[in-house]
Amino acid sequence: MLTHPSDYQLHLFHEGSLFESYELFGAHIINCESAIYTRFCVWAPTALAVRLVGDMNNWNGNGYEFEKVNGEGVWILVAEGDLTGSLYKFELTDSSGQISLKADPFAFYSELRPNTASIVYPLEGYQWNDQHWMRKREKQNSLTQPLAIYEVHLGSWRLAEDGTLLTYKQLANDLITYVLSHGYTHIEVLPLTEHPLDISWGYQGTGYYSVTSRFGTPHDFMYFVDQCHQNGIGVIMDWVPGHFCKDAHGLYCFDGSYVFDYQNPKDRENLVWGTANFDLGKTEVQSFLISNALFWLEKYHIDGFRVDAVANIIYWPNSHQEVNPYGVEFLKKLNGAVHSHYPAALMIAEDSTDWPKVTSPVEDGGLGFTYKWNMGWMNDMLSYMEKEPSERSQHHNKVTFSLLYAFTESFILPFSHDEVVHGKKSLLDKMPGDYWSKFAQLRLLLGYMTTHPGKKLTFMGTELGQFSEWKDKEQLDWHLLEYEMHEKLNYFAKEVLKIYKRNKPLYELDDSHEGFEWIDADNHQQSVFSFIRRGEKAEDSLIIVCNFTPETYSGYRIGVPENKTYREILNSDDTAFGGSGFINKKTIKAEQIGFHGRPFSIEMNISPFGISILRPVKKRKGKVIDAKEKNSSNAVSRRSGEPS
Repeated sequence: MLTHPSDYQLHLFHEGSLFESYELFGAHIINCESAIYTRFCVWAPTALAVRLVGDMNNWNGNGYEFEKVNGEGVWILVAEGDLTGSLYKFELTDSSGQISLKADPFAFYSELRPNTASIVYPLEGYQWNDQHWMRKREKQNSLTQPLAIYEVHLGSWRLAEDGTLLTYKQLANDLITYVLSHGYTHIEVLPLTEHPLDISWGYQGTGYYSVTSRFGTPHDFMYFVDQCHQNGIGVIMDWVPGHFCKDAHGLYCFDGSYVFDYQNPKDRENLVWGTANFDLGKTEVQSFLISNALFWLEKYHIDGFRVDAVANIIYWPNSHQEVNPYGVEFLKKLNGAVHSHYPAALMIAEDSTDWPKVTSPVEDGGLGFTYKWNMGWMNDMLSYMEKEPSERSQHHNKVTFSLLYAFTESFILPFSHDEVVHGKKSLLDKMPGDYWSKFAQLRLLLGYMTTHPGKKLTFMGTELGQFSEWKDKEQLDWHLLEYEMHEKLNYFAKEVLKIYKRNKPLYELDDSHEGFEWIDADNHQQSVFSFIRRGEKAEDSLIIVCNFTPETYSGYRIGVPENKTYREILNSDDTAFGGSGFINKKTIKAEQIGFHGRPFSIEMNISPFGISILRPVKKRKGKVIDAKEKNSSNAVSRRSGEPS
């Protein structure tokens, strides 16, 4: 019968290889023999009975009993008619006779919290208009392209005038316009799978196939992604395959037994988050989760995932660095399947471990991710920046250490939501010193992040210079843009991304030693660092100078690789950004004076708490070509000078 699963489908599901499980399980409208039915399918291996309850039967399951279609726990019910829009749950009788009501693990839509029923919702019918983006995405290698990610919690980015949440359609207008104006290439949204508790931010989910109804319908979310793509913006979603919440209607103890989670309580219970860990060694769970990743890529055109808490998958969550072989093999299988179906999908590991070859291909012994968050760089830099400037000379290696391993993986440099909550303070408030110094140091930090090897991610509000931590129940402090220093910081955030995207040395060779070279990494006395970023073409290079103290230097000499004239294309101390204006307005001609082991050198102004980016002036047919970035900021700086 066409309404029933095939033996082959069931075999693949139990084998862990049914990567389109969502086409079998859940609720589907079926046209069969000139009649319309709604088929419900669920995996409940130890249940004694399963019934459908919902508004189609006044929540009375009599006459809506499921049939067990095989001996391994797959149940099916074919109800007459098109039940689109109906609320429903599964009434399961466990082996002890206890009855529980569960939401459908494969439901495509759910009731708005605090209600918890599933909703019959066919995903067909949306007309996509992002074909150009999808074709272009498949042809590009993200590793050699600029990647600047704006991390967003949709529930607190901005609220409607009446204080309610914006819808997916409203966000498609407001958020995309904002992201475009700032120059980000991608939006990363905190988990959008259905979840019962707002303050979990989506990291403790129940409906893995159900885009949260807080902001609208599945088709509304398709519209949001479609509009992002039509405007040249990629969409990355946080995804949580390690653990799930223990709410009564969810996956936990699903049919009276631990269907989705480990049998052993020590492995099952995630003591840190109060959740349950997926049994990643169970083949049916592998079918469920890998299908889920492919589902978001296929049905919603998602461009990739930031995979949450990879450390808690590689290692047993409640152990002391004890490797979980099921978790390791699951990650390899997941990434292998995703890249087999969608080679251009971004698989990003939020991984705090030193596990090797996280971003190497599975066939080469790696885990197969596209990128890994550089948590070491993030922790070192924030620790360094929180030090008083006079103390930074004693912690010089916190800046230089990252370059010892920067090319062992393909990294993303993250300043995420985790760094601005739970008493950690906002990025601006982490900076020591007075009001002016805080802004100057935040500009310096963002500039250094932009010029350091690795792709970029910042959490919403960083570009506003929020003094307060992220407040997940309120919108960002948009009123800050009425104040001069915040408005100028916001302008700097836009300009530094323009520089990033216009200069290939800042992104083409992010994961290669050839893309970076220190000029001077040893000036701990003055806390001044200088280095070169290179692109694939030999003539593409930039010189970057960073001063992590409030001192200024005139005639600061640094060695340069070529006898050229240099123009400062960005200086964070420009008055347009809120700086003091101690910049390099004129071009700087290299001299044949050896310095820093190089045959040529330049003298320049070094600004307080400043970063300067210099680019060689290009000539063509005897004419000087002005830089595209003709900002009033023209500067770069280097050592060997006395404080002014």
